[in-house]
Amino acid sequence: MSVRMSYQRLKALRLDNSVTMRALHILPAYSAYQKTYSLLQRSQRWSREELAAYQMQALSRLLDHAYENVPYYRRVFRDQGLVPGDVQTPGDLNRLPFLTRDDLQKNLPDLKARNYPESAFEYVTTGGSTGIPVGFYYERGASRAREWAFMKTQWDRVGYRFTDRCVVLRGYVVGSQKTGTYWKRALLGRWLIMSSHHMTEETMPAYIDRIRRFKPRFIQAYPSIAAILARYMEEHDIEPFPTVKAVLCGSENLYPWQRDLIREAFGCRVFSWYGNSEQTVLAGECEESTRYHVFPEYGIVELIGRDGRPVEGPGETGEVVTTNLTNFVCPLIRYRTMDAAVLGNAPCSCGRAYPLLEKVEGRLQEFIVTKDRRLIPMTAVNMHSGVFDNVAQFQFYQKREGEVLLRIVKRPRYTEEDTAWILRELGEKFEGDVDVTIRFVAKIPRTRLGKYQFLIQDLPLDRWGISEDEKEWRTESG
Repeated sequence: MSVRMSYQRLKALRLDNSVTMRALHILPAYSAYQKTYSLLQRSQRWSREELAAYQMQALSRLLDHAYENVPYYRRVFRDQGLVPGDVQTPGDLNRLPFLTRDDLQKNLPDLKARNYPESAFEYVTTGGSTGIPVGFYYERGASRAREWAFMKTQWDRVGYRFTDRCVVLRGYVVGSQKTGTYWKRALLGRWLIMSSHHMTEETMPAYIDRIRRFKPRFIQAYPSIAAILARYMEEHDIEPFPTVKAVLCGSENLYPWQRDLIREAFGCRVFSWYGNSEQTVLAGECEESTRYHVFPEYGIVELIGRDGRPVEGPGETGEVVTTNLTNFVCPLIRYRTMDAAVLGNAPCSCGRAYPLLEKVEGRLQEFIVTKDRRLIPMTAVNMHSGVFDNVAQFQFYQKREGEVLLRIVKRPRYTEEDTAWILRELGEKFEGDVDVTIRFVAKIPRTRLGKYQFLIQDLPLDRWGISEDEKEWRTESG
């Protein structure tokens, strides 16, 4: 009996220790989430002056930390003949050089803060959609918790609550053809995670039936996957899901034709946000428009033109250069995202004093280069028209200026007339400055994260952005 009691006590002790350890692991993350979320509930109503004061205080703290504890930035400051105190405003950041993806890869060990234990570093990589997969570090537990606080604050704008049921269509592989079940429930049953790799003409009715029976209030999706479902519903005259209040689109660029298609098929608001895996920028749409509010508490955003200078006014396009204000284990200061965005015109009717982006054009790799070296964003190529009705999938590929290959997966009713129509339509959009060749393929693969790339750009587009000479000039001139 005593042996049995000892065993039961030992088992209970082990269970208690296990629960305690999990709780101790969760508590710091919850604390980081709650602290950040509470801040955002207050700061989103601050004046422009209050936000600027907060941002400058956070920047000063980051720069002091980087100078004292991050070997890479100690070298950068010394090479420029600067100390953190020389940066008195966010505008003074232009006295520091840009941090490129190549710089990040080559110097990652020296970008780790020396005043954090090794256990604080969580190694993360990007999906490599730009052709350059990049590794970096989060603060274990805390970085993801803070990110959730910002995401929840954005989704609050369209009424999202943690208790809401959500369908998730974000590149996951779930189930198999053998079982005929391509979804699973998560987060205590509140999320229905659906496989994006089994969405076919044959399986789509089962997906739609399952979503309708699940009665979600929101759908979280890659835009490309939501568009597949929306296209099927539109073509088969399927009614929208009555419980869905909004489709939350992120992690891919949301093209205007996708937004229109998803909104029409689902009969609800399409809400988009812009960010990156490196957690250097986060911006979400306003509830009163489709313009993006940049979180100044998250990071500092510069829009840099092709001449290497900040863009001047609303409506101008620039490359997004960012400085994260929350990740101290691996600071990224003046990081070239290789994304392009259009500066918005403040103030916003919602009352927030946040900086505005009119729209996000996407990665620099999502621009087609014309014969005269103009850049045409994929956002300008409207694919939600009758011209593509008989196309199941498509993908542009560019290796030479002024030439693109268009890969097409045909639908059964596709004819030569469709080819002529597509070439004629694209000829008008490209104004004759891009020669288009069509090639028919059986399938267009996704990325390893389950995303679709509508353009594979093999030209080194960074040379159309900030050149090495311009970068050196800006560094020397301050």
